[in-house]
Amino acid sequence: MSSQSSRFGNSWLPVLLVAPLMLLIVLFFYVPVFQAFYWSFFLEQPFGGGSQFVGLQNFERVLSDPEFWMAGWRTIVFMLTASSLAVVVPLMLAVAADRKIRLSLAARNVLVWPKGVAGASIGVVFAFIFNPFVGIMAPLNQLSPGLWNPGIDGTDAFITLVAAHVWSGIPFNFVILLAGLRSIPQTMFQAAAMDGAGPWRRIRDVQLPLIMPQIFLTLVLEFTESITSVFALIDTITNGGPGGATTLLVYKIYVDGFSGYDLSGASTQTAILMVFVIILAAAQFFFLGRRVNYER
Repeated sequence: MSSQSSRFGNSWLPVLLVAPLMLLIVLFFYVPVFQAFYWSFFLEQPFGGGSQFVGLQNFERVLSDPEFWMAGWRTIVFMLTASSLAVVVPLMLAVAADRKIRLSLAARNVLVWPKGVAGASIGVVFAFIFNPFVGIMAPLNQLSPGLWNPGIDGTDAFITLVAAHVWSGIPFNFVILLAGLRSIPQTMFQAAAMDGAGPWRRIRDVQLPLIMPQIFLTLVLEFTESITSVFALIDTITNGGPGGATTLLVYKIYVDGFSGYDLSGASTQTAILMVFVIILAAAQFFFLGRRVNYER
């Protein structure tokens, strides 16, 4: 096939095809982000009626709020634990599926199915699965009453939230990592086997180094996803409780803005969260991205 045949005949056709998606991105991402940054410098009335420019007073108020720092700390803890597990678990599953063990072909299809389930639905299901009376943890309460109760124990609720996030992140990361493993030439495994490398040695010295670009991609996406897209799970599983133990920053922004009608405070926290996500992504590319080898 010639390079000419793969081009669009009309130069405007690619623009028209991309235009609907770009319109959605602008309307539902860039416009709200710009509005949040704008409101962070104003004192907005909750039901309209004008606004007053206050400069950096909103930032001073938010940064002096202990609840903001507590929510930020919980967000970092959740980001580190949930994101790490959401990459490690699919990586182990991808390695197992790539080795063509029994039922690995069927497992590849089954592990992709959760991608089609909405976050709110996942939250409802996990709230039932980890229910202290009828869920999988119920036997623990039969052995020792009150040993597992996410409704009143913050650690149990946090564990439930992490488990739900890890499960929801398996399909996408599994596909990316499995694609990287399947692209490794078989000659490298044959050469490693001839050198006496066992299965675990081949995983450590052949497979993992060669799929570092895929691992890096999943890490960057997961760290961002765990910060911004965990809202649906919190809202359906814990509602930020018990006692605020699962109130991450993204949920605190929602509560302050839609329950407390503090539009300026919520916008200020959104701006701070956006800056944090940008800095986090830049740091990952600076410290980890340049160490990734994209050549084989």
